[in-house]
This record gives sequence, C-alpha cells and structure tokens, in this order.
Amino acid sequence: MKSKHYTSKALTLYICLLLSVSSFAQTLEQQIDTYISEQYTSETPSVSILVAKDGKAIYNKAFGIANFELDVKAAPKHVYEIGSITKQFTAVAILMLEEQGKLSLDDEITKFISDYPTQGKTITVHHLLNHTSGIQSYTGMASFMKLARQDMTPLELIDKFKNEPMEFDPGTQFKYNNSGYILLGQIIEVVTGKSYADFIQTQIFDKVGMSNSYYGSMVDLIPNRASGYSETETGYRNADYLSLTLPYAAGSIMSTTGDLLKWQNAISANQLIKKSSLDKAVNGSKLNNGEDINYGYGWIKGDVNGSRTIEHSGGIFGYTTNGVFLPEDNVYVIGLTNCDCKNVGALVTNVAAMAIGKPFPKKEDAITLSASQLSKWVGAYEFDGVIRHITLKDKQLFSQREGSTNLEIYPMTETNFIFDGGDTTYDFYTEDGNRMVKMKLGGQSIVGKGIDKAPPSERQEIALDAETLTGYIGKYEIQPGFEIAISVRDNKVYGLATGQGEVELFAEAKDKFFLKVTPADIHFNRNADGTIESLTLFQGGQEMLGKKIE
Repeated sequence: MKSKHYTSKALTLYICLLLSVSSFAQTLEQQIDTYISEQYTSETPSVSILVAKDGKAIYNKAFGIANFELDVKAAPKHVYEIGSITKQFTAVAILMLEEQGKLSLDDEITKFISDYPTQGKTITVHHLLNHTSGIQSYTGMASFMKLARQDMTPLELIDKFKNEPMEFDPGTQFKYNNSGYILLGQIIEVVTGKSYADFIQTQIFDKVGMSNSYYGSMVDLIPNRASGYSETETGYRNADYLSLTLPYAAGSIMSTTGDLLKWQNAISANQLIKKSSLDKAVNGSKLNNGEDINYGYGWIKGDVNGSRTIEHSGGIFGYTTNGVFLPEDNVYVIGLTNCDCKNVGALVTNVAAMAIGKPFPKKEDAITLSASQLSKWVGAYEFDGVIRHITLKDKQLFSQREGSTNLEIYPMTETNFIFDGGDTTYDFYTEDGNRMVKMKLGGQSIVGKGIDKAPPSERQEIALDAETLTGYIGKYEIQPGFEIAISVRDNKVYGLATGQGEVELFAEAKDKFFLKVTPADIHFNRNADGTIESLTLFQGGQEMLGKKIE
C-alpha cells in the first residue's frame, strides 16, 4: 500500500514536471515567434532560426520569403550562404591536420607557400588563424569590387593581395582579415593534396552527416537555395553577383540551420578534433605582449546577459548569419538570412537571451526621466580615441559616434540606457566629478571619459528644382567594375553603388550632397558649358573621382 502511494506520488510529480517543461517550451516558442514576426513578414526576405538545448532542437522555424520572384515562403530546409562562419570549418580543418602531425601552428607560411613575400616578417599559421598576421585583407582593398564576378583559383586570388604592404608586425595587433583564411585554405590543399572543397566535403560534411551543406557555387544546382537580396530605398533587389571562388576558405560554405546544429554537436562531442584542440580555438588568444584578444581560431568569446558564449557571424552579398553557443547552458542558436540588410546578430543574441531565461530589456520598457535627469549625461565621451556624443532633443537622448549616425538610447534607470534591441548598453556615472560611461556590447566593456567637445552640427538639407536634379541622373565609374548610378524620383536623389543598397542623397547646396546612413559626401562636377561630367565621392578620408559614363 505504501509502495503504491509512493508510486502514485512519483507519477503525479513526473506528469507535473512534463507539463511544466511543455508550458515553458510553449512560452518560449511564443516569445520567439512574436519577436521574429515583428521583423520578418511575408513582404521581407527570410530568416531561418534554430534553437537547441542539450543538442536537440527546441525551436526550428523560418519566416519571410526565400524567393520573391517565385513567391516561395521560407522553410527550415532552405540553404543559405553562411559567409564567415566558414572560418570555423577552415580552422577545424587546420587543427585536424595538426593532430595528424601534418603541420604545426608555429610553422611559417612559407613552408607551404614558398614564394609568399613575407617582407622580412615571420608569419605563422597561428597568425593567420587569429587575425594577427598584419597581411592586408583583400576584401578591404579598393580593387576588390571589380573582381567580384571573376572566377579565380586560390593562387590567383593570393596574387591579388600578397604584394600589398604589411599593416603591422605579425602578432602585435588584432585586425579581422579575410586574406589570412584564403592562405589557410591553400595550406590545406598543399598539405592534403585535395581541393579545399573536397577536404571539407569528405572529412567534415560526410563524417558529420551534413547532407544539406555545400562548398558554394553560383553555377551548380543547389537544392532549396534561398535567393540572396539587398535592400534599397524603394524595396528589395537581387544581390550583386559574387563568384564564390573568391570568399573560398574565408566564406564560401552554404548550409541550413539543421546541418549547422549537427556541426555544433560534432564540435561539442569532440568528434572532429580533441578537446585540447577545441580549447585553443574557443578560448581566445594573445598578442606578442601578452594582451588577451577574444578571437581564437574561428570562434569569438562573447557574452549574453552574463552568460559566456563562443560565436561567429557572417556577411556576404545577399546574406547575413550568426551562430552563438552558450557552453554553461548547452544552448545553441543559429540564424541565417537571405538579405545583407538585416541585423541578424542582434536577433540571434536576443533569442539566445530568451532561451536561457535572461531576456534583454526592450525600449518599450523604458522609464520616463525629467529633462534635468537626462541632461546630466549630455556631452562628449572619448573611448580609446573614438569620440561619441550624447545629445538631448525633445526629451530623448541620442548617441552618435563621430562620423556615424545618431541613435536613440532609452533609460532603464537613471543611469542605465539601452540601444534598440537591448544588447548594447550605457551605464553612466561620475568619477572625481567627471562624467563617465561604460559601454557594453557582446559581453565586452569599454569605458568612455567625459571630454569638452562640441557635437557635430546637424547638416541642413535644401530643396533643388527639378531641372537641376535631372542633370545628375546617370552612371559614374569610380573604377572598372565599381559604379554609382544616380536616379531621381519624386524630387529626391538616390545613389546605387555596385554591391550596395540604394541610399538617398541630401542636397546642402547646388551640386553638393551628403548621406545620412553613412558618413559620406558626393559633389557633382561640371564642365565649361555647365554640364555634369563627373562626381567626387568623399568617404573614409578618401576622394574618389567618378567619370560620367552614361
């Protein structure tokens, strides 16, 4: 009798626990559904997002459109370009070869690419993996855009950047660098005698069971490929063409959220590399002077509301991606989008915070402060040479990094403010009577000290007559393969640069325009008879002349 009573109580407790878990899952599903559906609809490109707990998917859905032209709704089966998350696969491939004794992370790169001009520097495999080589990143070179449509072998691609000046001595600085991972791909080919694509297919995809993952191609038929898009002022358009021979080992893999969960589970189970190798990849690294950096080998150390993460994001023509693993919670969140216009990193971070029961505050939760409470934080702050200005307008505080856009910040307390999304925060305080602020983003904190500097003046736009505006219409070649197309609609001027979304230009004088979405100016130049013959783009300290070609 006692035994039956005990069994009955245990059964009741078990049922209650099941109901509790089910209720929690339902609540989490509703939270995520509501959050994502506000951003991705039947009129936007898509997002495919998966949340896993203890290696099993507890949320796996897609929102939005996978292909506008065919009116295909997104589903978890759709395949996306994952961009720089590819670097995790390249790093693991290198670590696999190290475990097999086929290379050492301390090997100089000239052991594998003998004619690489190291300019008298010692550059090792380690330097390539953690972005401390000092080699220039080819994607930051002005010539990159004109190469976008050109298929190249790895060695042909390396030839495009290998003779560029070094940016710093190896190991002395961290600077994210796609060229380093191109070199790593070539090293894998030299060591194994296989193409990078073949090695990743046979040694990783096949072993892990990633049957919906591919070394990307713009020629091969990819089942369930989600089309890539860019956003303009007037809607979405197909993303610019990019030969996937160019991102190569730095960014050419395509996959699904389900396959990337298999990848994460294989990594967590040490199926491909030993724990000792994984520790090197995920625990960051050091510069020559002993300073810690958050990037290890293909993973970045981060934080979601106090919970440690290892993560990586990706961005490539038409796609943005982000994957976050929280080791202590054993939670993995992966988000893939088919537009290079959305901040999927903020979305994934917010979903991860929901999944571990630590949701970020929302701007809707902001409290009301008086003008005097807000004004005490107004002024300029210096963060390691970067100046941010806090301004007050109509009882709303704004933060603006010099040369960037002005963004609202919302008070959670008298001293704590959040940006839209909640994952970036300011904590204001005073120290020895001086204004101070601690900025937290992705688990990293940086302190800004109040300084005496006036904010940049707000630029005033003017209206120009229709005849003047019509004269600006045309295409302007900055360099071969990189053009700016100027159009006019409803007495507004728009610019569309190769590989970028359309943006509105604002006139502050005849022939002189500025952008609001990014710090840049465009001035139109006239010939002797007053006809527009060229434009000059002022951006990032450079002046780039574009001749009118049509």
